Amino acid sequence: MASFRFRCSECGEHYAEDEVDLLCPVCAGMQEPGCSTRGVLEVELNSLPTAWPAAPMSSPEALVDFLPLDSPARWPPLAVGGTPLLAVERLRQHLNAPDLWIKDDTRNPSGSTKDRASALVVAKAVEYGHDTIAAASTGNAATALAASAAASGVRAVLFVPANAPQAKLVQMLAYGAEVLPVDGTYDQAFDLCIEACERFGWYNRNTALNPFTIEGKKTAALEIAAAMAPQCPDTVLVPVGDGVILAGIAKGFTDLRRAGLVSRVPRLIAVQPEGSAALVNAIIAGDDDIHAVPDATSVADSLVVQAPRNGRLCLRQIRDSSGSAVAVSDEAILTAIGDLARMTGVFAEPAAAAGLAGLRASLENGLVDPTERIVLMVTGTGLKDVPAAGRAVDRPVPIEATLAAVQARVQGDNDR
Repeated sequence: MASFRFRCSECGEHYAEDEVDLLCPVCAGMQEPGCSTRGVLEVELNSLPTAWPAAPMSSPEALVDFLPLDSPARWPPLAVGGTPLLAVERLRQHLNAPDLWIKDDTRNPSGSTKDRASALVVAKAVEYGHDTIAAASTGNAATALAASAAASGVRAVLFVPANAPQAKLVQMLAYGAEVLPVDGTYDQAFDLCIEACERFGWYNRNTALNPFTIEGKKTAALEIAAAMAPQCPDTVLVPVGDGVILAGIAKGFTDLRRAGLVSRVPRLIAVQPEGSAALVNAIIAGDDDIHAVPDATSVADSLVVQAPRNGRLCLRQIRDSSGSAVAVSDEAILTAIGDLARMTGVFAEPAAAAGLAGLRASLENGLVDPTERIVLMVTGTGLKDVPAAGRAVDRPVPIEATLAAVQARVQGDNDR
């Protein structure tokens, strides 16, 4: 086991594992309604491996030395992680970016990067003796928790906006979770989950609030670095809602730099929809805090938050990496779904395709140089929200069941 302590990302105070539950008690006292979470804790490992493990980086046997886990046996019996880093030649040519790579996290068990966080949270809940874990989510974190909880035999209670995509609702129900659709926003579901956990004694998986969500998502960075070694990415683009995936990527590369396994933390570029761009607004304004976007909205439901819960830490990590943030339109996101699928074979939900839209914008405005070694995080499968993806394609009209009709159709397609 990698021994560890918690460090407050705001005041820097350290706490032993048994001293705190979820947040720094001092900074959490400054919490204001509707704002980013105060007192977010980071895991600080007391030691790190100084060589790459012999086992695959995604295996529990390798991860146990990089994570705050007492035994690999706690890890849910699911194939979480180990997703490929793809050399996408056709997309490289299209964007004139010869060293572009895609981290295809659509291949995780429930179809998103959120499996990484949920697997570690479930493992820690089992270690601590909890039998019920709760979470608020726009959809993906809930389905990820439902999957890992089912595999580990613990109860999952999920708070989701009632208008969450049906595919995600069906998925979490199929895993056997108790789903509580909330007639309200994600932010309201988040707060309600906190109240319920305090009342009923459930273990809270809420993003950023639980420090192991960031720590679990850092495994994506460990895999990227191991696959690229001895090289390292110059820039990583990450779709951002609450900001925990970006924080996890930053944490992973920071730990690897401490261990001497990489030379630097790559530039981190956050991508948000124009209708839910609180983090981008803060970067542009040079603010140190997040100002909520009332009535935030986007086709990319996974990225719709009024105030990113991990906003303050996310801002710091972007700036520490000399990174930036970019906002993209819903139209650009929908276009990116089709482009990504046609040129790479990766079918992404809107939130995941937002990364490609952000890369295109960043190349156009000079934020990213096309000669850089670029990694694009693709964070969720398009099967999560087929109706949204349907807006990115033209459905063909039926043809008669004759060869002549086939010839007429394909000849017409060839003429276009």
